[in-house]
Amino acid sequence: MKRSMFFSLQFMFLIISPFSYSQIRPNYFNDVQTIKAYDQMYVIPAHPILFVGSSSIRKWDDLQIVFGKYNVLNRGVGGTLINDINYYLDDIVFPYHPRQIVLYVGDNDVPDSRTTPDSILQRTIRLYWHLRNKLPHVPIVYIAIKPSPSREKYIPKAYQANELIKQYLSKQKHVVFVDVFSLMMKNGKVRKELFCPDMLHMNPEGYKLWEKAVTPYLIK
Repeated sequence: MKRSMFFSLQFMFLIISPFSYSQIRPNYFNDVQTIKAYDQMYVIPAHPILFVGSSSIRKWDDLQIVFGKYNVLNRGVGGTLINDINYYLDDIVFPYHPRQIVLYVGDNDVPDSRTTPDSILQRTIRLYWHLRNKLPHVPIVYIAIKPSPSREKYIPKAYQANELIKQYLSKQKHVVFVDVFSLMMKNGKVRKELFCPDMLHMNPEGYKLWEKAVTPYLIK
């Protein structure tokens, strides 16, 4: 009886396990599928300037209005880490054949206690070269990791990561580093007037600052 029950349980496990594993999805899978479904429903601009990254891009609600003459496309995914954006390049970057990329990543990597400025740099380098392997000549505008009042204790790490990334990118071709970090600081403190009540995401004033900083590097 016990032997029979054992094989019955084994059989059930073999049936259930593949189904269980099939339910496992990578982070932000549903968000990316929503974007892909949207692409099937609406006409996507040809060879856009592609804004991609975490929630600071996704929440840039008037991006396509303020940069209207540049033919831009917003493909931000809130909450993503650098490695998440790297994972989804085949879904939210390469299919659009962008003529330029505006990239904002790293913000959500900073609070992770396992990361260091150097590990954030290494993740960024992997992402950069993944982009370069398929888009060797497409200009990239890299927006520095912003300081946030709600993450004040991590500001030194963000600053150090920015410095390392800036140094690295300065030696590469077709890429510029936009230092919004220093613009969002005053007298050593984060400018809270640029943020929503959650003190993490930016309000319209914060986005106006970004717009002014990024516009000189966009191509028509």
